[in-house]
Amino acid sequence: MAFPVDLRRCQALGLAGTAFLALGGETAGALPVADLVSPESGRAALGLVGVYFGVVLLIAAWALLGRVIRGPEPPTPRALLLVLAVWAAPLLLAPPLFSRDVYSYLAQGAMVDAHIDVYAHGPAQLGGPLADEVAPVWRDTAAPYGPVFLGVASALSGLTRGELPAGLIGMRLVALVGVALMAAALPRLARQCGADPAAALWLGALNPLVLLHLVAGAHNDAMMLGLLGVGLLAARGRLHLLGVVLVTLAALVKAPAALGLLAVIALRRHVGLARAVATTTVAAVLTTVGVTLLAGTGYGWVAALKTPISPHNWSPTSVLGRITGRLLDGFGSGFAPLAIPVWHAAGLLATMLAVLFIWLKLRPGPIYALGLSLAVVAVLGPAIRPWYALWGLFLIAAAAPSASVRHRVAAATAVLALAVLPSGGPPDVPQVVLAVSGGVLAVVVLWQAHQAAQTPVLGRTA
Repeated sequence: MAFPVDLRRCQALGLAGTAFLALGGETAGALPVADLVSPESGRAALGLVGVYFGVVLLIAAWALLGRVIRGPEPPTPRALLLVLAVWAAPLLLAPPLFSRDVYSYLAQGAMVDAHIDVYAHGPAQLGGPLADEVAPVWRDTAAPYGPVFLGVASALSGLTRGELPAGLIGMRLVALVGVALMAAALPRLARQCGADPAAALWLGALNPLVLLHLVAGAHNDAMMLGLLGVGLLAARGRLHLLGVVLVTLAALVKAPAALGLLAVIALRRHVGLARAVATTTVAAVLTTVGVTLLAGTGYGWVAALKTPISPHNWSPTSVLGRITGRLLDGFGSGFAPLAIPVWHAAGLLATMLAVLFIWLKLRPGPIYALGLSLAVVAVLGPAIRPWYALWGLFLIAAAAPSASVRHRVAAATAVLALAVLPSGGPPDVPQVVLAVSGGVLAVVVLWQAHQAAQTPVLGRTA
C-alpha cells in the first residue's frame, strides 16, 4: 500500500507544522525584551525543539504537496490558495520568528514620525523602549529602505502610537498584503510564461521560506515582491505605465527590485527599444520624485544603500573575505583589513557581469531573466539571509522552463528553511543540538505515520 498523499492530508500536516512553530515561538522566538526567556531554561529548550519539529513537518507537507501537484488530478490554484491561508493562520498572532528586523522597522517608522533622519541616524537616536527592542548590532545603523516602506512604517507608527503589540500585528498585516499580492500574481504570470500555475504557486507562495520569513518574520521583502509581481503583470498588458509605477514602488521598498525595470523594458520591446527605455525611465523618475516628496524622507536612501552589514554574515564574499583576511594577518601583511572590502567589490563586479550575461547572452524570457538576476544579486551580494532567496525564487517559480529547475530550487529551499534560529540570534552548540533534536523527532513521527499507512488494517487486505 502506498503512503497516502492527498490535498487534505498535506493541508493538515502543514497546519500541524505551523501550529508547532507558533507554540514553540512563544518561548524561543524573537520575543520583546521584557518577554525573553533565558536560553538555558527548560521552556526555551522545549520551544526550540517545538519550532524545528514544526519546520520539518511544514517542509514535509510542502514536499508531499508537490507530489499531489504532479499527480493525475492536480489541485486548482484556488484550492492551493486555501492551503496557504490554512498554513499561515497559526502564525498570524505568533511572536516574530527567525529575526528581530520587525522591531527595526517599527523603530524606523517611529523615527520618521518624529522627524528624525533615518538615513543619518540609527534607532538609538530615537531612544526609549522601542529602540531597546532593536538588535544591538543595528541600533546605530541607518535605514537601508526606500521611502515607500518608511512611509508605511511611519503611518503605522502614527496609528499604533508606539504600542508594541499593535505595531507587531500591523507589520505582519503589511507583510500579509504583500504575500497576498504575490499569490495573486503568480498564477497569471505563470500562464503568460507558459508555466504551470499550480506549480508556480507551490514553489513561489506556499514555499516554507514565505511562511517562515515573510509571514512569521514579517519581513518587508513581502511588500517588495508583491508590488513587483503585480507591476510585472500590469506591464505585460495595456497598463504599461501602471506597471512601471508599481515596479518603481517595489524598488522604493528595497532597492534590488529596481532590476524589474529591465523586465518592463523587455516586455515593451515591440514598441521599439528607444521608446520603451524613454517611457519607462520618465515614469520611474517621476514616481520616485513624487513618492519621496510625499514621504518627506529625502534622498538619503541612495547613500544608505552602503549601510554596513553584520560582521558575521555568511555571504560567499564575506566568508572569502574573512578567510583571506586571516591568511594575510597570519603572514603579517598590512593588507588584511582590505580583504573583506575587496571581496565585496569583486562580488559586485561579478554580479554586474552575470546580469549582463543573463540578459545579453542567455536571453531567456524577461520574467525568468529577472528571477535569475535577482538570485545572482542575493548570492553574490555582501549580505545574505535565507529570505533573500525569495527575490529570485518568486519569479523563477512563475517562469521556470522545466520541472527539473523547480526541483533544484525546492531542494535549496528546504536547506535554507533550517538555517536560522527562531530567536534570530547566532547559534551556539546546545541550541544546534536542540534544533537537530526537534528535526529528528519530526522525521521519526513522519516515519511512523508512513509505516502505519503501510500496515494492513485487521479484516482488510493491503
